[in-house]
Amino acid sequence: MTQASALTILKMGHNVFLTGSAGAGKTYVLNEYIRYLQEHDVDVAITASTGIAATHMGGMTIHAWSGIGIRNELSDWDIESMEEKKYLWDRYDKARVLVIDEISMLSGTFLDNLDRICKAFKRNFDKPFGGLQIVLCGDLFQLPPITKTPLRPAGTSPYKGEDSATDFVVNSNAWKKSNLAMCYLTEQHRQDDIAFLNILNAIRANNVTDEHRELLETRLREFDADDFQNVTKLFTHNANVDEINAHELGNISEPEETFLMTDKGRANLIENLKKSCLAPQVLKLKLGAQVMFVKNNFDAGYVNGTRGEVVDFDSETNYPIVKTLDGDEITVEPADWSVDDDGKVLASITQIPLRHAWAITVHKSQGMSLDAAVIDLSRSFAYGMGYVALSRVRRLDGVHLVGLGENALAVDPQILSIDASLQKLSDRAESRLAELEEKDLKKSQEEFLIRSGGKLEARKLTKKELKHKGIKTANFQVSYDLIKSGKSIDAVAKELDYTPETIINHLGRAKDSGLAIDFPHIKISNEDLEIIKQAYEAKKDEPKTEAGEIKLAPIKTYLSKNGYDFDYKMIKLAQLFLF
Repeated sequence: MTQASALTILKMGHNVFLTGSAGAGKTYVLNEYIRYLQEHDVDVAITASTGIAATHMGGMTIHAWSGIGIRNELSDWDIESMEEKKYLWDRYDKARVLVIDEISMLSGTFLDNLDRICKAFKRNFDKPFGGLQIVLCGDLFQLPPITKTPLRPAGTSPYKGEDSATDFVVNSNAWKKSNLAMCYLTEQHRQDDIAFLNILNAIRANNVTDEHRELLETRLREFDADDFQNVTKLFTHNANVDEINAHELGNISEPEETFLMTDKGRANLIENLKKSCLAPQVLKLKLGAQVMFVKNNFDAGYVNGTRGEVVDFDSETNYPIVKTLDGDEITVEPADWSVDDDGKVLASITQIPLRHAWAITVHKSQGMSLDAAVIDLSRSFAYGMGYVALSRVRRLDGVHLVGLGENALAVDPQILSIDASLQKLSDRAESRLAELEEKDLKKSQEEFLIRSGGKLEARKLTKKELKHKGIKTANFQVSYDLIKSGKSIDAVAKELDYTPETIINHLGRAKDSGLAIDFPHIKISNEDLEIIKQAYEAKKDEPKTEAGEIKLAPIKTYLSKNGYDFDYKMIKLAQLFLF
């Protein structure tokens, strides 16, 4: 199914399961639909199964949004207790659409519990999820629910007394009764390397041949932290991540600044907060440290997962100043994590909301798109782990493997049959869509907007609304829309208070999401493009950036020596049309 077809089905108000391989554009479709709902004033709750995934969408975890939290079971007494909380009543009363991303990591038991609580708060027990439009998104080949048993070595039997069944959402009663329209995206917008794409598709089909594995093994090499200093590293275990980050920090010959976590309130709640918080209790930073934000602060300009580098420390407060990958400089003030009950804070912890980011776990990489990554799959312990890690990278030459275990490419056998069924249902949905006349589609979409309390006439969202309402791609989408309207890169940079280089970065992110950037007013002449292309070919062996790209300085120097006076902006813009 195409992205356009999926969007059309969503706009008709159907309950939907949006799926497809990594890089097919699931997040892009979700963001486009969320943007559509907000433009028509339809209230949408944006959630995901994990904190990391939720912040990729600019939302919150479904556990927190729903009020279910960490409960495995939901009794009638639990529901009555939750109904006493006014903020939950306000939340459910307001929502008309509920989006849940990374659905593969949710259990069927949780989805059934969510269905019950939605019906209770909506006071509608006849319709699935109380009448909310439910939009589930994810790839079942990716990391499974946390109830999943560990992946055992090939050929071994389940442990005695162990239940080997996975509590997938597709097996829940709520799933079966929700009449979900299956939207299986088949386009590919992340990988443009056919051989690599064939490997990823072979993993999904459980059809990895010796040829596929041999091709992957050409990317194996011994790990050297110094050689890979500026490349993102993905490991399956936290211990490896911590070790690499400590090593990288130690390599920086700058003074070390230490920030200690503080706390107050009930001891047991504080301990739980510390365990769930991604910020370390002792945070050590230096100039040049690679960091990742671990909390949302839309006003300050970052979300959980925003990456950057420490470029300075405030002269008065000593708080770190971080330059993000988008080029923004942010003075990072301490943030609070708290447990409260009806507005009363029972416990809280306070820390600078950063952690080191030279290395991260495969688990936390879900949703990322990387030009290059060092990946260790020698100790994969869950189905889908190898697929998730490899599919983060756009091309095979960006994959640097330092370990490939026997089970690294395994997928859950249950998912294979489920996936085939999903594809057939998606094909059937697209065929039915093609049979509908345009007037009937429009009527259905308008009826859904009216039913959801929205407005038929779309309005333009402001930059502030985009940031606060939490569309992941808000910055690049705003830039893209302004360029598309005919404005120059310099004019958009001035309007949004960014550098022209940042606007070009935004266009690059738009291109990665599948948007066309073939705008005549920003295109470089074929003659100039060919000259810059020759410079890149001449300097292809130069040191690379963290993203695996050739640095701009050698390109500019080469061009200058050959009599061409291109500025950095022109060279950076040329990258969009060359690669």
